[in-house]
Parts: sequence; structure tokens; C-alpha cells
Amino acid sequence: MTSLRDVPAEVLADLTAAGLDPDHVWDVVGRALSEDLPTEPRVDPTSESTIPAGARAEAVFGAREDGVVAGLAVAAVVFHAVGADATITDRVADGTRVARGDVVMRVEGLAQRMLVAERTALNLACHLSGVATATSRWVEALEGSPTRVLDTRKTLPGLRALQKYAVRCGGGVNHRTSLQDMAMVKDNHVIAAGGVLPALDAIRGRHPGLPVEVEVTTLDQLDELLALPQPPERVLLDNMTDELMTEAVRRTAGRVPLEASGGITLERAARIGATGVDFVSVGALTHSVTVFDIGMDLTTPAPTAD
Repeated sequence: MTSLRDVPAEVLADLTAAGLDPDHVWDVVGRALSEDLPTEPRVDPTSESTIPAGARAEAVFGAREDGVVAGLAVAAVVFHAVGADATITDRVADGTRVARGDVVMRVEGLAQRMLVAERTALNLACHLSGVATATSRWVEALEGSPTRVLDTRKTLPGLRALQKYAVRCGGGVNHRTSLQDMAMVKDNHVIAAGGVLPALDAIRGRHPGLPVEVEVTTLDQLDELLALPQPPERVLLDNMTDELMTEAVRRTAGRVPLEASGGITLERAARIGATGVDFVSVGALTHSVTVFDIGMDLTTPAPTAD
């Protein structure tokens, strides 16, 4: 690999503007490339044998289905990381809705190194575009309602920042990024603490000022929280029916934001939005998303090696 200093300033600026840490992106790219090039010399025997070292080529990244793209700036970093001496043009902005057949990015550079970068660049761009596209479907299904779609911490290890970025590209909202952003009292915490209120009091005693979300499964539990002088900053309605959520919204009357979770499917999205809850959290946005199909095709073939 080269170094982060070899990545063009405009690519680094795009990452920063997107809320991504360039050093973290570089680390993710490096670990991904090490899976393809685990030992020295870090070359691809196939490309090295079939393409002259100095041969150049151009390739297009094309969408093979309709959807929302994300991670193209991350994919661009891969070509610079492998030393492809790449010039990248026509890169559409992350969050753009594209149609099948659209060109989303062009790359010109050293053909050998471009093919080394190909799979890692596609893996990242296709996965993140899949997250963005899935999120956009939820946004569309909830259109006209007050409900926003949230991601969760059910992310692939090491890819949380990138996946949550892709959710934003799709029009969704990020839930907490780490355990330290917000305390979240769930069933196991309630059991360990001896009840919902003891758990809430313990957190506020040790971490004053930290936002707290509390999970409830019944309207009685919700009423108990609403009766407090200082209710939690958010209440999670876990595995409630549409009817129960509608009643929860009525009882809460806007005092506390409500989040729906559990048993959530896209087919149910419009009904959840009609209940009036503020958020619906969907782990499937990140933990089991289908990749978005992007292909990389050479348009100017490199000379064949002797």
C-alpha cells in the first residue's frame, strides 16, 4: 500500500464532509486489501503475468440495477492505496439515486493495479450502496408520516461508521454509534437491576446528563415512565402491535420521543408510520442487507504482456 498522503485532497475532503474519518477509511481499506494480498510481494499473479507493468487502461463503474449509491469515495481510496496512479472522474455523489446502466464512476490508471483494487473497491461500494438503497425504501414507505427510520448497532464488525454513513445516504437517521452515546435500558438490564426504575435511577446517578432510552413491552410500563418527574429521553416500544403503538402515542402526547422496534418489516412500514411514532429502528438495514450490483468494466484494454 501507499500512504494516506497519496490520496487526492478532494477525495479526503469528501470523506471528511461526509462525517467519515479518513484514517479509519484507510484502515478499513488496508485490512480489506490484505485479504487479497496477504504476503510479500504484494502482487496479483494473474494480472502481473498477463498485463505489462506500465500499461494503462480506463474502467467504468456502472450500476446494474436501480437504487441509491454510497461509498464511491471509499472505493476511490482503494485505487490510490494500491498505487494505481489513478485519475477518477464522473464519480456521482453518494446518496444519488441511479438507474440501471448509469455510469457512477470512471477510473483511469495502471491496469495491473486497477485489477488488484477491483474486488475490494466493489465489495465496499456494493455493500454500502445496498445499505443506502434498503434505507431509501424505508424512507419511501414512511413518506407522509412523522416516522423516521433508524439504524441499530447490529453492524458488521469494523464497518459500523461506514454502514451508518450509508444509512444517512439513504435518507435514514443514525441511532447511537456506541454504547457511550446513550444509555439503553433493555430487558436484561431490568432483570439485573431489579426493575425499570432502579435501572434508570442507577444510570442517572452514575452518568448524569447522559441521555437514556428505556424499553417497554406494555402500556403499563409506559405509564410508569410517563409518571416520572423526569421521564427518559426516549422510550422504545418493543414488539407492540400497531394498535398498542397508536395508544402509546396518544398517552405520551409528544412528551417523549417513541421508537418502535421488534417484528419490523418493510411491508408493515406504512402502518407503523400511521401510528405516529417518532422512529422505527431496523437492524436489517445493516446486518443482512442485499448488496447493490455495481460492475467495473475496462473500456480501453491494456496491451497484453509478452
